[in-house]
Amino acid sequence: MNKNRMKKTLFLLLFIIELEPVVAQIDVLQEIERNNTVLSALRQQMEADKTENKIGIYPENPEVEFHYLWGNLAEMGNRVDWSASQSFDFPTAYHYKRKISNLKNQQLELQYRIDRKDVLSEASSVCIQLIYWNALSEKLKERLDQIQQMTNAYQRRYETGDASLLDLNKIKYDLLNVRKDHQNALTEKEFFQLELVRLNGGISLQLSTRDFPQIIMPDHFEQWYKDQKERNLYLKQYQQEINIGKENEKLQRSLNLPKITAGYMSESVLTERFQGLILGVSIPLWENKNTVKQIKAQTLANQELEKNAALRDYYHTESLFKKALNLYRILGEIKNQQEEDYTVGLLNRSLQLGEMSLTEFILELNVYYDMQRSKLETERDLHLIISELMQWDL
Repeated sequence: MNKNRMKKTLFLLLFIIELEPVVAQIDVLQEIERNNTVLSALRQQMEADKTENKIGIYPENPEVEFHYLWGNLAEMGNRVDWSASQSFDFPTAYHYKRKISNLKNQQLELQYRIDRKDVLSEASSVCIQLIYWNALSEKLKERLDQIQQMTNAYQRRYETGDASLLDLNKIKYDLLNVRKDHQNALTEKEFFQLELVRLNGGISLQLSTRDFPQIIMPDHFEQWYKDQKERNLYLKQYQQEINIGKENEKLQRSLNLPKITAGYMSESVLTERFQGLILGVSIPLWENKNTVKQIKAQTLANQELEKNAALRDYYHTESLFKKALNLYRILGEIKNQQEEDYTVGLLNRSLQLGEMSLTEFILELNVYYDMQRSKLETERDLHLIISELMQWDL
């Protein structure tokens, strides 16, 4: 899928305000689709299976027989027979065999697209996690630098008698906690970076962006789902099974019609020779009994499975859509709160002016960064759900 088409499909779910982070993810997904070893193996397997589906759609091999029989008396001479014959199913059977072969090959292509979607969905989730840990590690580094500077300053003040040991220990304890959180974030970031390399077939691949795209969610589920349902490959797969079943039923009816054998035979004894045509008809009495009945029953079962799959998909998708809307509203509230709230600079000034104690400062600073983390976590969770909702657009 080219980049322009990928951007177009993204708009089916939501309106992207900021395209740059999206383009970065698209580039990563395109690279993974080229290099992923699972997809490469699946493409090769699909071609092998397509060839296998073409086996058996042609008439049986012709049969040639030769007989040389010795007589027990010289005057009887020897007898030489030979024949060539070809068996044919009822002519319409070959039409349905080819049609079923084509439908099965289309089914293989559907299955490959589903497998491809699974790989790219996993890659998309890894990208989202990586963006989250990129952003969080940067925030924690910013916080770590700030706390380190304050620790150094309080160490000097303690040495000059301008700060108490209690205050110094408080800020050192906070430094320890922030350093631990920062190291954990770097570890998680490295883990998802390696996951990206794994999905890319072991070839180095980087995603350094720290920003999630700004989005506007649609308000109405029904119209969005109507469009999205048309791209659901699982439902298309069920429909394809039903189509194959219907054609298989027609094929079996053709196979239940008489099979014809035609050919040529020659028989020679001494000076006499007999030759002529072979014509045979097989009468289908018992061999394929109940086959049509079984195929019809299986087709009905597939139709019920399709209805169940459609119902399950509708309610599961609606549930995800509502979760996304809820997270979207929460994210908006967090952003509004941050705009109205104080900044780190304001907290620093309040501490320097003596408007708050060190304990209050550390507490308020933790609240501020907890809000930053909460915002990033909400964005991550929202985009993970959106990624699942958009899985058929990958």
